[in-house]
Formats: sequence, structure tokens, C-alpha cells
Amino acid sequence: MEAVTDSTEAMPDPGRVMVRSEFAPLRTVAVAQSQLRPPDEVSDSEVSFLGSEARPLLESMLGRDHADVFPDRQRKWESERENLCSVFERYGVEVLRPRMLTDAEKAAGGSNGYANFFVRDPWFTIGDIVVEGSLRLPHRRLEVLPSREILTTRALDGRCSYLALPQPAVPDGVPGDLGAGPFLEGGDVLVYGKHVFVGNSGLASNDLGIRWLEKVLTPLGYTVETVRLAPNFLHLDCALGLIREGLLVACPDALVDGLPAALRDWDRIEISESDGIDLGTNGLPISPEVYVTDPVFRHIGDRIAEHGVTVEYVDFAVTRSFGGAFRCTTQPLRRE
Repeated sequence: MEAVTDSTEAMPDPGRVMVRSEFAPLRTVAVAQSQLRPPDEVSDSEVSFLGSEARPLLESMLGRDHADVFPDRQRKWESERENLCSVFERYGVEVLRPRMLTDAEKAAGGSNGYANFFVRDPWFTIGDIVVEGSLRLPHRRLEVLPSREILTTRALDGRCSYLALPQPAVPDGVPGDLGAGPFLEGGDVLVYGKHVFVGNSGLASNDLGIRWLEKVLTPLGYTVETVRLAPNFLHLDCALGLIREGLLVACPDALVDGLPAALRDWDRIEISESDGIDLGTNGLPISPEVYVTDPVFRHIGDRIAEHGVTVEYVDFAVTRSFGGAFRCTTQPLRRE
């Protein structure tokens, strides 16, 4: 595969939408808000990807807003996102923020609850194509709405294509069955030039969603490759991260078939299953030279730094307790 090259010149251009790879220099990024009210009830399959410490926390707030149940923890959660924004701004990255959910949007969630906490999943960018996805968990299916103003000004009015998946099918009421989809979530989508890797663990994106993406991208010269995941890993970015050309971090226990063939000759930093579940692969490149992760993963960051990459550390303990970290919290509109 031909290497993905990255421009180092930042050109201010609010109409420009382009994501060339996971590690191309980050120019414009949306950073999530911190709002969550879980459903009144959850099945075991809906929380199987969470660490053992996170499940009791979730159970204690079922049907209630996190900010009401844990006000001090809510403030820490919000400060984590603000600290990440400060790092981005220090490196000259334009930061966009989705708005907060309205009372009407919260009410529309009903017993399913609502979410506005991981902007990576409800929409994503591949090249100059912005896609509104389709989320498997019911409490997240309205999560795209707070980003619509960003999508209107940057995608609808920008020099790019703007598409949306078909609405997911309505399930027939069997407990634990969330329907046939199609489901396609941004946490499963990794971009490497014209090669797009899409994870499938059975918990998020599914075959129908991946077939839709393949139908859209193949005529444009893209290759879409499914990456099978172990059933206790929600998304591909919880199992694999592309740090720069020729360097990746991966959790072998999460990758059912091992690394995709296109990546097998890369230098790799392998992490344990427990580090994978704790989001050890879910750091974020700001550029091929700079990478952001949590200080709890300093043992991983030190190995990344050995390859000449500057590692920035931001405490993301609260964010990680919800099953996502830096990549989940962000959605690029421009990486080139």
C-alpha cells in the first residue's frame, strides 16, 4: 500500500473538509460535551464492554442524569474535556463544540434516556465525505442532534459530500434485541488514505451498516475492510490506533483475525487485554509528531515516545469510565 503523506502547512479555510488519515495533522476538530442520562434499564449485552468498576457506577444512575447524581464528578468530567481543548489550542487546532441538548430533546428520549458525550460515533469524516451514522444503543440515537449546527455550517455549506445512513429498523420487542440496523458508528471507522477499516464486534456497527459504507465508498476508489473484534470490545478504536505512518498501538486479544494485512509490517506497540478495555489504544494523534493519551497509560506513552513522538498527557479518568477516551471524545473535520 502506498504511504499516506501529510502536509505540514495549516491553511485557514472554514469551507474545507478533509480527513486523509488518522494521523494527518489535525486542523479542525469537534470536542464532545458531557451529558448523559442512561436508560431506565439496560441489558447485560449493552454494558458488556465496560470495565468492572464502571458497571456499578452506571447502575447507580439508571434513569437519572449524571450531573444530578454526581455533581462533583460532573465538574471533573467537564474539566477533562476543557483541558483537552487547551492542548488542541496550544497546537493551533480549531476547536468546535456541539451545543447542549435541549429540554425537548431530553424528553424525546423517554425511558431510553439521552447522550451527548462521545461525538466520534454519531457522525464521522472520511476524506471529503461527512457521514451521519446510525447508533445501536437507543439512548444514543438522538446524539447527532447537538452537532447539527456544526454539520450545517461545515458540512452542508462546505466543499464536501454530506450523507446519512438509513434509519435503523424497529426491533420486534425481544429482550436484548436492538433490531437489524443498519448500524455504523464512528468509533469503528479508521481512515488510512483510501483504505478504511471498520470494526465489527456485534455490539455496535454491523454487516448491514458496513455494506452501506462499501456501496458509497467503493466507486470513489476506497477499499472498505471489516475487522472482526472480540465481543467485549465495543469499537475498533478500543483495539487499534494508528499513531503515524508505520507505527500503531494494538490490543492483540481484541483482534480476532490479528492485524489487517495492510498494517502487519508496521512497528507495533502491543498492549494487554486489561489495558485495551481501559482504552489504552484510544489516544489521539494531533499530528505524526504529537500524540495525546491519559497519564495512566504512561507505560504505553513511554514506548510511543521511543519512536520520536511527543506524548501529551491529559487525565481522562471520568471520561474513560463511560467506555471512551480521546478518540471517542473528538471528531475531526480537517486532517491534512
